[in-house]
Amino acid sequence: MSRAEDQQAIALAGLFQAASLVEQIATRGMVSQNSFETSLASIFVTNPQTTEEIFGGVHDLPINLSQGFRGLQELLDKSRADQNQDIIRYGLSLIHLERKLNKRPDLLKVIGGRIDKIAQQASYFAEAGTSLKDNPAAYTHPSVVANLASLYQDTLSTFSFRIQVTGEPRHLQNAENAAKIRALLLAGIRSAMLWRQVGGKRWHLLFFKSRLRPSVRQISGRD
Repeated sequence: MSRAEDQQAIALAGLFQAASLVEQIATRGMVSQNSFETSLASIFVTNPQTTEEIFGGVHDLPINLSQGFRGLQELLDKSRADQNQDIIRYGLSLIHLERKLNKRPDLLKVIGGRIDKIAQQASYFAEAGTSLKDNPAAYTHPSVVANLASLYQDTLSTFSFRIQVTGEPRHLQNAENAAKIRALLLAGIRSAMLWRQVGGKRWHLLFFKSRLRPSVRQISGRD
């Protein structure tokens, strides 16, 4: 088991957590608050010292990315993957969309600048005397979520390739849910970017599954 495979497993867990939360909002209209906070907070960790830091630190990974590791484990387990086709489709679509974004430095610059501004806005919703790092809930304030959703619409939604989210119309047509879904797709793009940066490639998911399994089991605490 190598450090590179550990990093790729963490990045993929972040990716599939965002995909899983999108599916849950679309079909049930609700998600785990901790998972939601972890995914959105990851968007704002732009200069991490370690991959683990993006999702709250090494000790909290099993909890913060529990849904993501579960989704990744199901992808690696063919028998269960068939039961979660939407989540896998969202995850693979995010990887594809991030590859297109990586060829657009103009959009990357816009996204980086606006994320900085949204982070400043989020700081107003943190508890007095504390930092944003200690207040991930600030990133899930409705105003912050709405601005993240707007950022996704203004940039990633302009590509001809779009991620089609399916679910219950009553949940999808709810404006707050729609904003959460777009914000989570942006979080998924952030994890897809991280996965590429630590050496991940789409074909690894087809041929290197056995290499990822030990990292997933150890980091998620599923040994």
